Amino acid sequence: MSEARPLFGTLRHSARPDIVDAIERLVLEAPDRKLNRVNALAFAADHGFDEEQVINAFLHASRLGLFEISWNVLCPGCGGVLDANTSLKTVQSDTYSCALCAAGYEPTLDEMVEVTFTVSPRVRHIEAHNPHELSPFEYFRQIYWSSGVDLPEEGYEAKVDEFVLESLELPAGEKAVLSLQLPAEFVIIFEPVTHAAQFLDVKGEPSRERQTISLVFDRLHRHSDPITLRPGPLRIVMENHTNVRALPSVCVANDALHELLGHRRPFLTAKRLLSNQTFRDIHRTDTIDVDQRLKITSLTFLFTDLRGSTELYERVGDLAAFDLVRTHFGILHEIVADEAGAVVKTIGDAVMATFPSPDRALIAAMRMREAMLGLNNERGNNDLLLKIGIHEGPCIAVSLNERQDYFGQTVNIASRVQHLATSREIFATGPVLDNPRAAELLTMRGLKPVSHHVSLRGITDEIDIFAIP
Repeated sequence: MSEARPLFGTLRHSARPDIVDAIERLVLEAPDRKLNRVNALAFAADHGFDEEQVINAFLHASRLGLFEISWNVLCPGCGGVLDANTSLKTVQSDTYSCALCAAGYEPTLDEMVEVTFTVSPRVRHIEAHNPHELSPFEYFRQIYWSSGVDLPEEGYEAKVDEFVLESLELPAGEKAVLSLQLPAEFVIIFEPVTHAAQFLDVKGEPSRERQTISLVFDRLHRHSDPITLRPGPLRIVMENHTNVRALPSVCVANDALHELLGHRRPFLTAKRLLSNQTFRDIHRTDTIDVDQRLKITSLTFLFTDLRGSTELYERVGDLAAFDLVRTHFGILHEIVADEAGAVVKTIGDAVMATFPSPDRALIAAMRMREAMLGLNNERGNNDLLLKIGIHEGPCIAVSLNERQDYFGQTVNIASRVQHLATSREIFATGPVLDNPRAAELLTMRGLKPVSHHVSLRGITDEIDIFAIP
């Protein structure tokens, strides 16, 4: 830990000192489990910090080697981690299956991929750095369940005991026999290392004769059809055909299980991180593989462009115009970052930015408009006339020209909307104003959007555009 102190000192130059102090205390004093897969949003809530500033602090801490980033594909049903990745590049674009929920999901970056931070073993060694040495209960808590499952700090094992009938550690290549009394309930035999599950539908008259089933854990066969059994004695023969230990548990699918997994909390999604300016600045190219196509179900795009920039260059000269345009870029970049967004790219005098929600994009647009008016007033002219368009919808995250970018009809519509915009009004589409927080923002400011039914170049159907005065 002494080697890390200078790194925390360096971190204070790029993150708020009080947040860095809290992170350093976490590393020094917290129990091991608190330093594995840290939920940045929960950390911010626990300490009363701004979420974006905490995210930025952990990103800078990871850049310095204090923490390691993990991209975890989650089951939206049970909240289990289906796949843990050290890079978004290894997240597959096809279906992930959850044996516990008996369901398959196509991963999206909105709510199915969480981003967490684990302390580096060079800073402090924790139990989770060797997950195959964790107890079964701790393996579930620290490795299987995502940071979005709000597990209790106190009485965790007692609550787990309310639905776990038996659990054991089965070494690699070993065989074991488990004997127990089956209750007349729906029972799940679940193994979190290989993600294998077997459902037992226990019903009917109790049996005095011992029933027997056999299970093999091999990472290939993860789920079988439910087996119908009668209440009474059961003998389970288990074989571990993997090269690591298995942790099979026999659980009752009762209210205690559902209650434990029903407590959820917000977590840092991959979508939100990809729209974070600090992340884009640190990880300019090492984000998405050139062959990946990762879906996002909802992302907000904001496009800006300077009206009459060609005339500006002619009027004031190339050097003065360039300095003015560069100042305008700096202002927009700062506003985008302040509103939890990220600048994807600049094209000439235009900016393409993303935001995790429409309300943040709308606030940014209003701030941009006010900032340009202020800059014009300072200079005593109207050289900087900003056209702004906003649209929200699904898209695909891709890698283009060695840069993380976005593709899809939503991007095209947002760009076309910006082309329609004037320098006085912000143009936004219906999906943007349908957002409750965006609508509330307009109401609070007394702004009444004016609707226009328009056709956009390259877009088949006409859409409603709203001009925000």
